[in-house]
Amino acid sequence: MKTTRHTSASRVMPAREIAGLQARLAEAEETLRAIRSGEVDVVVVSKKKRLQLFTLEGAEHAYRVLIESMNEGALTLTADKTILYANQRFARMVKCPLEQVAGSSFRRFLSVADRTLLRPLMKKSARTGSKMQVMLLAGDGSSVPAQISVREMAKDRSGRVTIGMVVTDMSEARRGEELLRALTHRVVQVQEAERARVALELHDNITQLICAVVFRSQALAESLSARDGPAKSEAIKLCALLGQTAEEVERISRDLRPSILDQLGLVAVMRATSTEFAARTGVAVSLACAQLSARLPADAELALYRIFQEALKNVEQHARAHKVTVGLKVQGGFVQLTIKDDGVSFDPAHHPARQKGGLGLLSMRERAVYVGGTLTVKSVRGAGTEIQVRIPSCPDGKPNQTKPNQTKPNQTKPGGKFERPFGEHLLAVQ
Repeated sequence: MKTTRHTSASRVMPAREIAGLQARLAEAEETLRAIRSGEVDVVVVSKKKRLQLFTLEGAEHAYRVLIESMNEGALTLTADKTILYANQRFARMVKCPLEQVAGSSFRRFLSVADRTLLRPLMKKSARTGSKMQVMLLAGDGSSVPAQISVREMAKDRSGRVTIGMVVTDMSEARRGEELLRALTHRVVQVQEAERARVALELHDNITQLICAVVFRSQALAESLSARDGPAKSEAIKLCALLGQTAEEVERISRDLRPSILDQLGLVAVMRATSTEFAARTGVAVSLACAQLSARLPADAELALYRIFQEALKNVEQHARAHKVTVGLKVQGGFVQLTIKDDGVSFDPAHHPARQKGGLGLLSMRERAVYVGGTLTVKSVRGAGTEIQVRIPSCPDGKPNQTKPNQTKPNQTKPGGKFERPFGEHLLAVQ
């Protein structure tokens, strides 16, 4: 019987298919090598027309080592602020054993004021990452200034949200800020002392010498006869010019350190400065001051006056205003100074003076901080700018009292002479 051998295409594998299988085998071997070496942290598997993700143990270990070696606190929270995971750095930051941190609420480490701000921060983190300055309460009762950065990470299969948080200890940064602020305060004190010295020199020496020259030139002009017409005319002009010079030197001396501030107090110097500003610039100034029953501390009076002076300077140079309204009152244990103009608005973050290297707003804010106060700036397009300063009325916290009888303030035009009836406690210069 003759046997015939049949060759079927299904039994002989084409060279193209063999090459494809070899390529897939090489890819699988490379994947296994990457998994073993820790180069891959997630494997994507296609199964029944859907993808599945598998996290590898080696990659999770690498991430855990990284987080534990961070110099910042790292937390994983649930939506109700329960701590699922915390690294050792956060435990050291709050001075609690790590086993007492995990499973507890993050709210226990926050001050009462910061707890109310945490909820909107967590809601905001669902859309974009958010940051907040907080005060952490440590286990030994101390407080730790910190910054928290919050970001929603992912949802598990049941739809529960996991939130990631990074906590940065701001103690060193705060200490640096305090040292810098103390240094700046000292520089300002030295600057004010030097201003007072120069003002005194100008007033007691330069102004006196100029006045003596004015008297001599006036006597010279009077001694000349009518026959010396041109010489007499020049002597009269020289006398007038010297008088203007004396007034300008006296104005510079007052700007450097007005003696009226030390002698009569804040209200008197604000009144005099407003009158001079209105006469010189033509900008109407309405000033309403509650008469204080007691003098403020010298540092507080000087800080408020310098802020007032700088605000008028900004109005003159940048605002193009027609009117400035100034108010000084005592409210709730604080002295509040408000300066509002009807000029052009600006963005406080991009103040014109700052673009030219000036430090107007920064200097005003720092002066307020020096005396335990705050400064806010509101600038609305078409509505001008408002600067508000609040400082404690006295160092011991007991508010000063204002006199109850306050009458309608007098009003004068720019350049007009100011007069205030005896016993009147409100003032306006227009």
